[in-house]
Amino acid sequence: MNPLPTADAVTASAPAHTADGSSIDVVAERERTTGSTLASHFNAAGAALPSRGVVATVVEHLRLEEAKGGYEAAAERRGDVDAVYASAAGLVGASTNEIALFDSASTGLRVMLDALRPSRGQRIVASSSTYVSHALHLMSLAREQGIDLVIAPYDDRRRVDVAALETLLSDGVPSIVTVAHVPTSSGLVEPAAQIGEVVQRYGGTYILDATQSVGHLSVDVGEIGCDVMVTTGRKFLRAPRGTGFAYVSEALCQRLLPAAPDVRGARWTSSTAWDLDASARRYETWEGAVAARLGLGTALDEAAERGIPETQAWLVDAGTRLRAALADLDGVTVADPEGARSAIVTFVIEGLASADAVVELARRGVRVVSVPATHGQWDLGDRGVPSVVRASPHIYNDAADLAALVDGVEAIATGRSR
Repeated sequence: MNPLPTADAVTASAPAHTADGSSIDVVAERERTTGSTLASHFNAAGAALPSRGVVATVVEHLRLEEAKGGYEAAAERRGDVDAVYASAAGLVGASTNEIALFDSASTGLRVMLDALRPSRGQRIVASSSTYVSHALHLMSLAREQGIDLVIAPYDDRRRVDVAALETLLSDGVPSIVTVAHVPTSSGLVEPAAQIGEVVQRYGGTYILDATQSVGHLSVDVGEIGCDVMVTTGRKFLRAPRGTGFAYVSEALCQRLLPAAPDVRGARWTSSTAWDLDASARRYETWEGAVAARLGLGTALDEAAERGIPETQAWLVDAGTRLRAALADLDGVTVADPEGARSAIVTFVIEGLASADAVVELARRGVRVVSVPATHGQWDLGDRGVPSVVRASPHIYNDAADLAALVDGVEAIATGRSR
């Protein structure tokens, strides 16, 4: 039985409630999200729809650059740009001086890993949920530097097996442990805080890829115990593309030197010497899209105002309902590991390539994406799954959107014409 209303259901004017009573005013979120009225958009895990406020912030600064020039406009908005660091820090439980801004999570991960300078005799332990860009970097380091790269042991739900990880780390080999909190290829959520306890106990360095979790789930770097956390702006934070940020613990920052110092975070003091900024800005580069970063600040403030616990409750509930509805359809297999508790839902339609399913759903006004095994060989490839369809709702998706997705999948799976 489909637990969702039909696609032509009337959207309620009051805030919608999750099973635990948490509420999000979906009507208000749709009113401030232009794209939500144009299609049923289920790609928050790729690039969510920005709010009108985010877009206005970006456009306003571009107009200022148009009138005064890029450097002049940036100087005028310096205080507002500085406020972005505070907003990012507040959202993840960090201090402002522990935040660095990047153009993407992939850039942030690369910069931070290079700053760690892993070398022969060290070990990198990576979760099987690691994203392709980060995995390629890890494999390159292992091949070129002779570093031991180990895929973290996982349990029957494909989450990092914390007990087995402890056994692995207990041999005393210096280790960098890098984990994708929520992968690109399924709705799995890694036990991030439990992993942090183990890594800290054995003196390792813990990198958390929170690309799919910040803005989606509650992320507190102190509670998780990570040394580095990296995320992007364009996904569940609803910020512009080309934005992201990293948290670097103050203790690690003071001993971790950037592999390629830049004028943004370093001061050239003599012919052979330079000083580094005391904060995490030492890892940044001078050039960046100021308009996009200001848009990131607006998105961060909107997320905080809406409430991360409330957002998490809403998104997880939406994912749970969508997963259940899809599992009830003939010819459709939900591909998420058992017990998945996130808004990312992956599935396969029998006899149809995932990329073709995306096209068919787009014809019905439903936007999802296909994730191939080439984006997650340690997960999808290991499971023998060539690709999945991924749907990721956000707080601007109403009941009619969810029903449109389920009805569309059912029509495709059964061969029913539109």
